[in-house]
Amino acid sequence: MSENEESTLRSVELTRTATGRYTVRNDAGAEIEFGQGEGLLSPVELLLAAIAGCSSIDVDTVTARSAEPSSFRVAATGHKVVEDGANRMDGLHLSFDVAFPDTAEGRKAAGLVERLVDLSHEKYCTVSRTVERGTAVSSEVHVALGAAEG
Repeated sequence: MSENEESTLRSVELTRTATGRYTVRNDAGAEIEFGQGEGLLSPVELLLAAIAGCSSIDVDTVTARSAEPSSFRVAATGHKVVEDGANRMDGLHLSFDVAFPDTAEGRKAAGLVERLVDLSHEKYCTVSRTVERGTAVSSEVHVALGAAEG
């Protein structure tokens, strides 16, 4: 892999911890447990969280330079659709509910939010832009019998 390809590569590793239970970890050691069952986010909920999180970072990073929000909540919703036996999500939607102090700095930050949400959607949020574009997902499979590796 060339140096340029290496600098653009993003990766996580998933490990099964029990039936329907998984831990995903990045190279920095941060991890999230998810799967099916009580107290766990599902993979679809993680997708919604990734879209909401990506746009939230775009908005928060810029507005926080002017004022710290007094509240910052984003709801991410979508509908599960089954077409010809195949599952997908449709109608993905983000709803931002952000408040700032009633100060000159807070009013400045508040005035930026709508444009920043638009810019995130149009240009900066890698996650939602990838979903909208419909990027292909490839896979490879390695199966072994006998003792598990490492």
